[in-house]
Amino acid sequence: MRHTEFWARMEQALGSSYARSWAMSFVMRELDGRTAIEALDAGVPPKEVWLAVWRTLELPATQK
Repeated sequence: MRHTEFWARMEQALGSSYARSWAMSFVMRELDGRTAIEALDAGVPPKEVWLAVWRTLELPATQK
């Protein structure tokens, strides 16, 4: 997964105006206490970050 696909999925799940805000502020234990943006900046693959987001938000399997 590329970063562009990650952000497209984030916007689909949370809306274009809220996705980046959520990714900057919501800390996930699954990402070692980092936000999605912090994890991406640290080099965590976008697919791994997306799966953490997907589980956290309890999104449907169709969005996995």
